[in-house]
Amino acid sequence: RANPPGFKSCLAILNANSDKNAFRAHPTIPAYVEGCRRRANALGYRLDEFWLHDPALDGARLNKILQARGIPGVLVVGLMRDNRLPERFLPTWREFPTVVTGVRTRDPALSFSCVDHHFLALGAFREAVGLGYKRPALVIDPVIDELVDHRFSVGFQIAQQNLPARHRIAPFPAGDDSPKCEAAFQDWLANERPDVLLILYNTVRKWVANAGLRVPRDIGIIQLEWRPDSPEVAGMNQHNDIVGEAAVDMLAGMILNNSTGIPESPRASLIGPSWVDGKSIRDSRSQ
Repeated sequence: RANPPGFKSCLAILNANSDKNAFRAHPTIPAYVEGCRRRANALGYRLDEFWLHDPALDGARLNKILQARGIPGVLVVGLMRDNRLPERFLPTWREFPTVVTGVRTRDPALSFSCVDHHFLALGAFREAVGLGYKRPALVIDPVIDELVDHRFSVGFQIAQQNLPARHRIAPFPAGDDSPKCEAAFQDWLANERPDVLLILYNTVRKWVANAGLRVPRDIGIIQLEWRPDSPEVAGMNQHNDIVGEAAVDMLAGMILNNSTGIPESPRASLIGPSWVDGKSIRDSRSQ
């Protein structure tokens, strides 16, 4: 760091989100980009941005641009509700080393960097139980859980095995923020009586308030993706910026080793989350 390397070349960073401005406007994607940019700069690279949903762009066109600019590798950032990359970009995945951040992709399966979602749920559950909560419950979007190969729900259910059977609560599938989904949540909440919720979306916090429950007096809230803009909510920091750094390290190694094409055995870098305390929970061990 005292003697940073000189400029090598640019790397392509593809915005795979449907929102063209997601690198700046999305609640979580900018952290990935920040980590990518920070690590790329440290290694002597700059980042050239492209949008995967640009109607004027496909694999053949992108390859010509990358070759003309001397760009040796590609980062894919911003996949949120789908882990299948557009088929029209197959020429790029076949010709350039590529690393995806956030999720494991299919058809093709590329090397990727992401948080350890299994331990994310497992660790949040353990923190809840350590504070004295007896009936932790998971509220999860089935699409997101499917996107990460059910590592959220499996991690949670594995952790549940240490609870008495009467305290084990099946996860609630919060697929959207519709009145119908909220009504189903309210019924589930009244029937199951969880004392702490592990959640991803802020919508669930509104539903809890609509149920007349006070946080943390009546029920605790643990955010599975802790955000600095809500520091009062306890949760797990996914360290998305470090995920971005790891992706750049993986890509730099692939470039160094002249690795190209869709890998026969994709590699993964899993980043460990960390617990962040907050006012949305309380110590219940004495109760």
